[in-house]
Amino acid sequence: MRRTLTLLAGEGSRSPAAGPVMGRIRDAVVSLFRIVVGLLFACHGAATLFGVLGGPRGGTIPAVGEWPSWWAGVIELGAGGLVALGLATRAAALVSSGTMAYAYVTVHLPKGVLPLTNGGEPAALFSWSFLVLALLGSGAWSLDRLLARARRPHQT
Repeated sequence: MRRTLTLLAGEGSRSPAAGPVMGRIRDAVVSLFRIVVGLLFACHGAATLFGVLGGPRGGTIPAVGEWPSWWAGVIELGAGGLVALGLATRAAALVSSGTMAYAYVTVHLPKGVLPLTNGGEPAALFSWSFLVLALLGSGAWSLDRLLARARRPHQT
């Protein structure tokens, strides 16, 4: 079990068998995936809250504090932005994954089980994508990695 989690977390990609090139490619792909998913999620939140980028799906901007639409928009914009930047990535991705799982269960599942028939494909894809990012982390191109380097004592 521990070996499986280690491989999922990407630590196994640094093994000599994988090679340094594959490790760098993996880090770049994870970073690009994180940036794209985070930006798309943040754009969805901005559309919900401010009516930009095509506006909210329901057609009207939710009132401040309106449950669940306004809160979902805040989470989408805030956590999506954090994920895109690679800052507090694992926590933001976990919150985002849970938010989309909740949206799927409460909004889409009552309309049918399959995402193709209930309109829940985006919620399902976002939920699983963010769960993957919560497990893999932010990748090489992130503020998380930059801050971790800055905290390390300088070797002289």
